[in-house]
Amino acid sequence: QVQLVESGGGLVQAGGSLRLSCTVSGRTLNPYAMAWFRQAPGKEREFVAAIRWTGGRTSHADSVKGRFTISRDNAKNTMYLQMNSLKPEDTAVYYCAAGGSFLLNNGNHYDYWGPGTQVTVSS
Repeated sequence: QVQLVESGGGLVQAGGSLRLSCTVSGRTLNPYAMAWFRQAPGKEREFVAAIRWTGGRTSHADSVKGRFTISRDNAKNTMYLQMNSLKPEDTAVYYCAAGGSFLLNNGNHYDYWGPGTQVTVSS
């Protein structure tokens, strides 16, 4: 089986930082890409950032560009999301996903999802 597990969420003050991790357990994956999505209460799932597993090309949503940075450690089957200058509107459950296609921001193209980790940013 394949399982994705997020960690690193929590409660922080606006302007603070968090680093999320997503670790793949079970068999080793070699996905086209891995990505972070988020969903706030009453809102639809939103693309945050994605990274090609081979080559490392990245894509970031305009709302987080310059503040969030996605990265990965292929040997550890782990993906990270460094979040700086956090804003209250960043509050959401953050989900890790694996699979994807060249349309990196399309959540329907990802096959595996983690259970999510809560990020709450207070004003």
